[in-house]
Amino acid sequence: MNFLEERIVKDGIVKEGNVLKVDSFLNHQMDIELFDQMGAEWKKRFAGKPINKILTIEASGIGIACVAAQHFHVPVVFAKKSKSINLDGEMYVAEVESFTHRCKNNVIVSQKFLGAQDHVLIIDDFLANGCALQGLIQIVQSAGATVEGIGIAVEKGFQSGGRSIRNLGYQLESLAIIESMDAETKEIHFRKQ
Repeated sequence: MNFLEERIVKDGIVKEGNVLKVDSFLNHQMDIELFDQMGAEWKKRFAGKPINKILTIEASGIGIACVAAQHFHVPVVFAKKSKSINLDGEMYVAEVESFTHRCKNNVIVSQKFLGAQDHVLIIDDFLANGCALQGLIQIVQSAGATVEGIGIAVEKGFQSGGRSIRNLGYQLESLAIIESMDAETKEIHFRKQ
């Protein structure tokens, strides 16, 4: 069992509807030392890739991406879920559906922060059905940039997202892949990696 799997077993809470609550360390209160370990692991897994930018989606991916970026010495761009008065100029836009929030959002990245010269590592906290990742991939493609890889903290291996993204040919590195979880027994089973 790796460091993230151990933390999920220790502090994660399995809820009805295939929901894993990890808000005490991952996506509400953030354990920065854990994020640092995650960044170091992704740096190893994507060694040799010419990554010059990390892309994530607001909100839960931002903290993880920022700490991981320190290992790559690159800036982080995050896709916004709503347009604000601070956003100006041309935008890349993609529609994504959130498994957790059960809604669709347009995500937006300013064209001045992503272009054909960029080699992008996409980072996010969870992968369930893959809609958010597909939207981020679409934005990278719209920019003429290259997706060098995708780093996910927790993948729900029993849902179709990971398989779909891997079938597209991307290097997808999930630090914890959950094969099954049971809200009644509170048991979590991980895929061997």
